[in-house]
Amino acid sequence: MGESSTSSSRRRTTGTGPRAAERIHEATLELLIERGYQKLTVEAVAERAGVNKTTIYRWWPSKGPLLRAALLRSRVLDIDIPDTGNLRGDLIALAGQMARLVNGERTGPVARAMLSGGAQDELALLTRDFFADRLEQERPLFARAVARGELGADTDPALLVDLIAGAVWMRILLRQLPAEDGFVEAVVDAVLPPVGVPLASVEGPR
Repeated sequence: MGESSTSSSRRRTTGTGPRAAERIHEATLELLIERGYQKLTVEAVAERAGVNKTTIYRWWPSKGPLLRAALLRSRVLDIDIPDTGNLRGDLIALAGQMARLVNGERTGPVARAMLSGGAQDELALLTRDFFADRLEQERPLFARAVARGELGADTDPALLVDLIAGAVWMRILLRQLPAEDGFVEAVVDAVLPPVGVPLASVEGPR
C-alpha cells in the first residue's frame, strides 16, 4: 500500500455531522472495552474515529460527557420500544432486546464494561444515566398498559423494569448462563400478575 493510500485511510476530519458523531461514539465504546474507563482518553478516541481532537472537545469537554453521549446516542445500543397490543407481549419483546444487548458480540462487552465501575466513580454515574434514559424511553409502554387496564395507575414502571432487567443481566453477565428458549417469557410471567389483576392490587401494603 502506497504512502498516499495510507495517509488517505488515516486522514482526520473536522466534521461534526451524524456520521462523524457515530464514528466518535463507536470509537469511544470500543476503547472503553479495550482499555477500561480509567485509561480511556479523548486523544485515543480522536485517533480511532479519524477526527481531530479539537472536534471532540468542541462538543464534549472531557471523556465523561463523551462517554455519556456514546452510551445514550450510539446506534449500536439503540432499543426499539415494542407495541404489540398487550403488556405481556411488549415486555417479552423488551426483555428479548435486553438479552441481545448483554449477549451481543458488539454490545455484550460494553455492558460488562459498564458494570466495572465502583459505586461512586464516574463510570458508575454514567451507567446510572444510561439506565435512567432507557427507563424514560420505556415509559410509554407502561402508560399504554395503564390505559388498557393491564396495570394500576400507581404501578411503578421502574420496579417492573428492574425485576426483568435484573434477571436478564444476572443470568447472562453474572451467572454467565445462556438465555435459553423460553427464558424471557418465564421472567415476564414471573413478574406480571395473573391475567385481569392489575399489578397495584397484588403488591400489598408498603
